[in-house]
Amino acid sequence: MMKVDVIQTLHAAFPDLDSEALEKLSGLVKTTVFPPNTLICREGAYEYFFYLIVDGEVAITKHFEGTEERILRHSGPGDFFGEMALIQDAPRSANVRTTRETTTLEFDRNVFNQLLASSPGLAWRIVRITFDRLRSNDQTALSDLRSAYQTLARLDQAKLDFIEIAAHELRTPLTVIQGYADVLRNTGVIQTTPSLAEVVEGIVRGTSRLHEIVNGMLDITKIDTETLQVSRVPVLLQSILGELKNSFSDALSQRNLTVHIKRIGEVPYIEADPNMMYKVFYQLLANAIKYTPDEGEITITYWQTDVTGMGEAVAIVIQDTGIGIDPEHHEAIFEKFYQIGEVALHSSGKTAFKGGGPGLGLALVKGAVEAHGGMVWVESEGCDEEKLPGSAFKVLLPVTPAIPPAPTAS
Repeated sequence: MMKVDVIQTLHAAFPDLDSEALEKLSGLVKTTVFPPNTLICREGAYEYFFYLIVDGEVAITKHFEGTEERILRHSGPGDFFGEMALIQDAPRSANVRTTRETTTLEFDRNVFNQLLASSPGLAWRIVRITFDRLRSNDQTALSDLRSAYQTLARLDQAKLDFIEIAAHELRTPLTVIQGYADVLRNTGVIQTTPSLAEVVEGIVRGTSRLHEIVNGMLDITKIDTETLQVSRVPVLLQSILGELKNSFSDALSQRNLTVHIKRIGEVPYIEADPNMMYKVFYQLLANAIKYTPDEGEITITYWQTDVTGMGEAVAIVIQDTGIGIDPEHHEAIFEKFYQIGEVALHSSGKTAFKGGGPGLGLALVKGAVEAHGGMVWVESEGCDEEKLPGSAFKVLLPVTPAIPPAPTAS
């Protein structure tokens, strides 16, 4: 063990202290030698000691969320560590491990407080160094977050590219299969053989469902890349909602569900893309059907209103008597591929109770509504399959979307 001149070491580290204070302090500190690879401070632990390195070296490391242990810095003779936990009265914010045999002067909490009280200048210097270290830690965390964000952005773009390629590649064979299925369906032999006709109808339904998914995938990529084309014409919501109700008539009948469409007062035409509006309310109605038990009710109410920042608008509410949605999912369900519940228990289906999907429908709704200058959100007390609190999906669409002013000639 090396011989330590405690007073000289303290004077070099804390030149603000006078000889009397140094003499007094030297009798209160403890000299400790740590072997290599010794964990002196453990992140998250409540340890009330402050250390001054006399000889050797330590590595100060920290776990950042989602990452392995990161080295913040190395410290050697004359450096100190452990002050943050004492100043903040908090658990250790980092790990400190020796890289080789290291000799330290160890101060307990009381001695550390005496040290600060004996010299305001020293106290200020320690606090300043501490804040500099905190700033450095924050910069490291920000750098990690920036790197993680860039990685996620690349992965998200790669996923979108894959979706678009897969959707285009699926479209052609699906069209061929659907064409052959239509030919078979109209063949006399098929029409006169019920078992074969049922098989062909199953093929037609399956390819139609796949077409819907493929088109939804392409719409999502357009929304994410901001290339969705909106062709606005006067649209009467009453016609779209009535058509949708009729298109779901078989599913509603099979499950004894009732859909009410209520218009409050006169509702004007809106300037919108009719195809996109059909998709929006198709997805919202399909969603309400899937999460409403048999014999439940779905009410679609719409009216004209005025909205600050939007002007004249039409409000549409799709209210169901279903199982509801927990508040923590209210925003996330509008993100693409988001699923509530375990994916392993996923069951496909457009209208089956709790039947799943690819997780694109509500993302498409949000993207299409916002592309029209509107807003969409959900309100629900929570999920309860016994009490059935229901959900209300609310949409606001401007009657006449704001058009950016034409650029002026310079």
